[in-house]
Amino acid sequence: MQPREQSAFAALITDVLAYYRQNASAFTLDVWWQACQSFDMEQVRKAVTAHATDPERGQFAPKVADVVRILSGTVTDRAALAWGKVHEAMSRVGAYTDVVFDDPAIHAAVDDCGGWPKMCRTELTELSYLQHRFCTAHKAYTGRGDFGYPRRLAGDRSPDSEFERKGLPLPKPAIVGDPERARLVYQGGGAGKAALTFASVESLAAPPAVQRIGHRESV
Repeated sequence: MQPREQSAFAALITDVLAYYRQNASAFTLDVWWQACQSFDMEQVRKAVTAHATDPERGQFAPKVADVVRILSGTVTDRAALAWGKVHEAMSRVGAYTDVVFDDPAIHAAVDDCGGWPKMCRTELTELSYLQHRFCTAHKAYTGRGDFGYPRRLAGDRSPDSEFERKGLPLPKPAIVGDPERARLVYQGGGAGKAALTFASVESLAAPPAVQRIGHRESV
């Protein structure tokens, strides 16, 4: 969920607890928010409904752990569905074409697995291991909520600089999934993995430089 959704989320949890004749304190709402923030509002809504309609557990007010348990299953389901989408695109799109999915966690997980061309060229005997690795990464990113990812998964083609040098437009990427959501994924993405820098061991061990300006210090 986005920070702007916190008020709507608080209203939802307040209504849920009121159904069980319980009050929602500021502390209670904060705990709920911290636990559920990495999930979508609709996922949370479905999870509390699932709890309320459970024949055994539903007679008691939901605790955070009850809903998170349901949501964790949702994350596993999402990872499995994401893998199905990726697996189909691996054969239909192929290694030479850029691709943009409608799920940022797919981009991050594919990046962790070595990139789009490498995944497309995975041997059949290694496919089950790749699936496990992808699903594990996808669940981790989905649970984290806030993470960096490449805006598009680059195919095995000439670099962008070659197209720019020749004054040619970049190849159009294949869009997999909902086009509007894919557009938002592209707009919210970046270059990919964090940049690597190198420094000497001595510079890492040295204290930060301090510059004195009058009576003030800036690091």
